[in-house]
Amino acid sequence: MGGSGSKGKGSWPFSGSGGDSGADGNEQSLARLKGSRNATPFVFTRRSSLYFDEDGDLAHEFYEETVVTKNGRRRSKLKRIQKNLIPQGIVKLDHPCIHVDFPIVLCEG
Repeated sequence: MGGSGSKGKGSWPFSGSGGDSGADGNEQSLARLKGSRNATPFVFTRRSSLYFDEDGDLAHEFYEETVVTKNGRRRSKLKRIQKNLIPQGIVKLDHPCIHVDFPIVLCEG
């Protein structure tokens, strides 16, 4: 569940402290660390889980109906289509959400 957390090692994107990302002493990690202090806790876009098919239809999954003849009987089966699908890509959220890795408790109840 919830596979949207950060998977990389390094400092928290919202904290002022450096964690262990500046331990190498290289200038790029220090520049990245200084720039992360201005990070916002809000998420404005997300990756969509929808796909476009060849006809331009948009859905999570696509199926085609196939007719199978077995022992003289005709049966219909649905076959899932997994080829020639184009992901929708990045979608703008209607309302901003709070990032999963935001390290501060907002409400304690």
